[in-house]
Amino acid sequence: MIAGLEDELAKRFDIHFQHPELLDEAFTQASYVNEHPHQNLKFYERIEFLGDAVLQLTVSEYIYKRYPEMPQGKLTRLRAAMVQKASFAKFALECHFDQYIRLGRGEEKEGARHRSSLLCDIFESFIGALYLDQGKDAVVAFITKVIFPKLDAGWFDHAIDYKTALQEWLQRDGDVIIDYDLKREDGPENDRNFTMTVAADQKIIGEGTGKSKKNAEQAAALQALQSLRGQQETLVTHGKDELD
Repeated sequence: MIAGLEDELAKRFDIHFQHPELLDEAFTQASYVNEHPHQNLKFYERIEFLGDAVLQLTVSEYIYKRYPEMPQGKLTRLRAAMVQKASFAKFALECHFDQYIRLGRGEEKEGARHRSSLLCDIFESFIGALYLDQGKDAVVAFITKVIFPKLDAGWFDHAIDYKTALQEWLQRDGDVIIDYDLKREDGPENDRNFTMTVAADQKIIGEGTGKSKKNAEQAAALQALQSLRGQQETLVTHGKDELD
């Protein structure tokens, strides 16, 4: 049993493993197993394989439901941004997983504990262990705390370009002048919130808030898109009612 890991998971995420041996496997590198041949240990690579598939599925399902209007190509780019190695490595550090990896002495000396590729692998193997121990619902509950809030925080805005989507929507029938303006700034200097408005031909159609002006513009564009789509659905429904 890896000292401290179960306590950390319980305190931070309310996760309690029924089969701690899965957790041990998920956090053990092959170099450690090779240095302890008589302990009958397993290392993480097989369980990481499963975790990778589970993450692909749960993230895909989440963004599919959250963005019902997003085309397949953009969904693919968003998922790729969310499940890339750099993202998983950051999540692993945020969860303090780096502190619990079991490494051989050589790998430890070479700084493997802080290697992005290993951190990514450990995050995926943890997901695999959690899935085997408690099922998909437990995985969804965990990544709802760790991954999905990053969408709102703007981590993946480079993959979701609402401003371009709004421009394409508005200019389907000709040129429209689109302007983004700063409405207000709030909060202390080291934790500012920006509120931006977006206008089409000088008429405000959306407003959004974010930790940067760029994020706030994206939020404003998203609100405008949702409003415009809602208006279109209302018109379509009203037209059907009149025909009926």
